[in-house]
Amino acid sequence: MIYTVTLNPALDYVIQVDHFRPGSINRNKSENIYFGGKGINVSTILRELDQESTALGFIAGFTGKALSDGLNQMGIVSDFITVEKGMTRINVKMKSDEETEINGTGPLITETDFETLKNQIRKLQADDILILSGSIPSCMQSDTYEKIIECLPEGVRFIADAEKDLLLKILKYKPFLIKPNNLELAAMFDTEISSEEDIIYYARKLQEKGAVNVLVSMAKDGALLLDEKGGIHRMKAAKGTVVNSVGAGDSMVAGFLAGWLKTGDYAYALKLGTACGGATAFHSGLAAKQEIEEIFETL
Repeated sequence: MIYTVTLNPALDYVIQVDHFRPGSINRNKSENIYFGGKGINVSTILRELDQESTALGFIAGFTGKALSDGLNQMGIVSDFITVEKGMTRINVKMKSDEETEINGTGPLITETDFETLKNQIRKLQADDILILSGSIPSCMQSDTYEKIIECLPEGVRFIADAEKDLLLKILKYKPFLIKPNNLELAAMFDTEISSEEDIIYYARKLQEKGAVNVLVSMAKDGALLLDEKGGIHRMKAAKGTVVNSVGAGDSMVAGFLAGWLKTGDYAYALKLGTACGGATAFHSGLAAKQEIEEIFETL
């Protein structure tokens, strides 16, 4: 079984406003609500690829119930922990002449709540896969991911998709896959990257620090994978007009994992991951199965 962890999920309220005017009454041209959070995005794409997963994390209040019910209606299994104080956040994302975001805070997660999550992690079985995605809420300690990983039973692989410091701290635990983009890779080593050779050099540095497989997304330049056997795989970028980059990286992670589980072939996994990332980027929400298949055939 695949498990995704989203510590601070959200309802993303995405609105389109023509020529937003501060200090005035503005009316939406369109509005949608999406179930947000990087781990939830991964679970959503896995469902499109016929891979079952269980979404873990924390919810609170009526917004938390709405998120849980919504995922259930989509056919996504969840086992969220309901906390007492606060509510699952609402993130407002306004598209107008400029894009504006107002992100909610999220609920208060106590040590007792966190212990409940760790107990869930301890019950995972050998050959399960855990995906840790996104930032850590401000009410939790900076070593939260490390504490989660330390609870993993033997034989459980984990994937990490997180920011610079979070990611560097957990490389010693040998994540099965990490997925920085080229800018994040440069930031990890406080350097500039100007060539594919640079990307390969620093990706190998991450492997030396413990990462098993390193997948680097490079926007219009495609993606590059260094696998655990020393292989280097390249994939061109999918062709299309970028509409929304939110969730594209999560889609790539889901596609890569689904492809690897299906075939055990890293080249195929990279191709499917690239198709998923592109399909999401070219649409207003996360990609659907047919959209992924159409992109896949063009790569």
